[in-house]
Amino acid sequence: MEKVALVTGSASGIGAATARRLAADGMTVAVHSRSSRVVGDALAAELGGSYYQADLGEDAEAAELVPRVLREYGRLDVLVNNAGISWPVPHAELSALTAEDWRRLLDVNLIAPWLLCTAALPALRESNGCVVNVTSHAGVRPKGSSIAYAAGKAALNHVTKLLAAALGPEVRVNAVAPGLVDTPLTASWTEAQELWKTSSPMRRAAQPSDVADLISALVHNTYITGEVVLLDGGLNLR
Repeated sequence: MEKVALVTGSASGIGAATARRLAADGMTVAVHSRSSRVVGDALAAELGGSYYQADLGEDAEAAELVPRVLREYGRLDVLVNNAGISWPVPHAELSALTAEDWRRLLDVNLIAPWLLCTAALPALRESNGCVVNVTSHAGVRPKGSSIAYAAGKAALNHVTKLLAAALGPEVRVNAVAPGLVDTPLTASWTEAQELWKTSSPMRRAAQPSDVADLISALVHNTYITGEVVLLDGGLNLR
């Protein structure tokens, strides 16, 4: 049977590009989103996989997503934790970021990947599979849409390393930390777009396919583990 990959948040953007890339690599892809059922169904049909709807901010739904995939396919070889949420909150405006905001961001961006990894671990051990977490440039540098978002991504980077150390050699765990990526969400981020065009050595934001290509490389390289690979067009050098 073909290898099976679950890509969360894969109805659009980085997730959709990753789903298409892994399908092109010969994998059966489980497509997931929180709400875009029509788009998710269409992508799953295009790729010959299946679509799963789940709100990863709800612990029960997050914990049940992997078992649903396993009931259909009987195996899991790759878990890509791509789903995430974000909204802008100026870093100096501390009162604008509430405790509820922190919990909502951490539930989706940090705790859900942990629950998915926990549920997937037996299957990944059986298949000598791997996890790729999609984190952020904001988890490496003091930047980001909000302090809570950046802190969650920084924590997920560290969790990546801790899991890699704990789960090898059977399961590899890596992360991709993109900077600005051209998606419908970021089209109006004029300040960030200008920063990448003028200050990064590559003079542009990433395309979703750039991130998908790196995820594919981490999936297929069976020796690399515990790495957080910054994908920011060299902006980190400035």
